[in-house]
Amino acid sequence: MRDIADGVRGLLAGGEPFAVATVISASGSAPRPPGAAMLVAADGEAIGSISGGCVEGAVYTTAEQVLAGQAAAVETYGYSDDDAFAVGLTCGGTLEVLVAPADREVLAAWVACVSADEPVALATVVAGPAPLGALRLVSAADTAGSLGDEGLDVAVTDDARGMLAAGQTGSRHYGPRGQRRIDDVTVFVQAFTPPPRMLVFGATDFAGAVCRMGTMLGYRVTVCDARPVFATARRFPDAFEVVCEWPHTYLTTTEVDERTVICVLTHDPKFDVPLLEVALRRPAAYIGAMGSRLTSDDRLRRLRENGVSEVDLARLHSPIGLDLGARTAEETAVSIAAEIIQQRWGGSGRPLAATEGTIHAGTGHAGPRTSAVAP
Repeated sequence: MRDIADGVRGLLAGGEPFAVATVISASGSAPRPPGAAMLVAADGEAIGSISGGCVEGAVYTTAEQVLAGQAAAVETYGYSDDDAFAVGLTCGGTLEVLVAPADREVLAAWVACVSADEPVALATVVAGPAPLGALRLVSAADTAGSLGDEGLDVAVTDDARGMLAAGQTGSRHYGPRGQRRIDDVTVFVQAFTPPPRMLVFGATDFAGAVCRMGTMLGYRVTVCDARPVFATARRFPDAFEVVCEWPHTYLTTTEVDERTVICVLTHDPKFDVPLLEVALRRPAAYIGAMGSRLTSDDRLRRLRENGVSEVDLARLHSPIGLDLGARTAEETAVSIAAEIIQQRWGGSGRPLAATEGTIHAGTGHAGPRTSAVAP
């Protein structure tokens, strides 16, 4: 839903009513995960996507009915991969979608939190004896909206803060007054944390392409280089920031967490070796370094001589990227992005045609299978 925050902001500013369709569960080969959302405005405009096109038309019709006064509704699309074409979900799998009128007050508070990079959760009643579609915002220090009962609000607020701290999205079950041992009411909780960071070292043409790719994937990209003539915002318009500083000095002082991705593209030992010594001591999700096999072997030798352990060296992806046969800077950026995605989700890196089983593995789970990112 974060990807349609600008759309929410615009519709709120316009003052007209709108409906929100949200994927609350997904299984099988369903194309979008829980939390994917689409907005339908009173003037007919649709913003966002919940299925990549498969069932948008049916959801749009339900949203029009909600805008005309019909109560919020949960619709199910798809029953099995074998029946997918019969029911309209052409990629297979099953989606459950909540369509509800927009709660303008809560969504305005949500937009403000997302714009300020403040971690925030949205809790929505999706089943049971509580107002369907009722919405509650929960941040570290504040709340907005109600799920219809004070006890339920208290219980959900407590759980939502825990899920927010863990970066989890998923469903929780309660009694009508928030009782922990009753599961009559289902509440879908979406956690929105600030975008993960991508740190790109080396202000090269390859860095520009990686920067564009990282931004597209939802990372907040920083480009860092010690050379002022190259480390300029004009050369990297897609970067969130451009830093002119010695790479290892910058990395020592900047924030790095379990979602951070580090791409070392300088392939110059005077930059690479001290930088990687620092990087391999930080809790980054991914650390990759560019260079030929000869350069990579020399770099590993230098790092070992400087006391970097084999355990730490095992975290280093060098040469960086998957073997796609890339030649250009843009193709290399795709190769690097592919390896980052593979690392994040635990994919095989093989052609899908050569694999078996569900394509979108894990879409029905509360969170990713690794500690890296999340959108």
